[in-house]
Amino acid sequence: MIVYEVTLWVQREVEDAFRDWLDGHVREILSLPGFRSATLFERLDAEDDAGTLVLCTHYRLRDQAALDDYLREHASRMRADGQARFGGRFRAERRVLQTLADY
Repeated sequence: MIVYEVTLWVQREVEDAFRDWLDGHVREILSLPGFRSATLFERLDAEDDAGTLVLCTHYRLRDQAALDDYLREHASRMRADGQARFGGRFRAERRVLQTLADY
């Protein structure tokens, strides 16, 4: 299984609107082939200032091919939507993890 991790640093001034948008965004991604589930976390260890909320989403995908399809066919459009709505009031960092073992 592949985990696609997206960490978001969001300015508190847009927190409510961003969370509303993010809920729909995650649901749209989960409707794509190969996406199995997602978990949204709030990072409690973030060292950013009090004006920033740090969220982390783990998307669980069937395999690398499903992630490659998302990145090729959908990512640009979906990322542009967030930028159009919130511009420079958030930033994102992404990582790809492969499950080696579950305990």
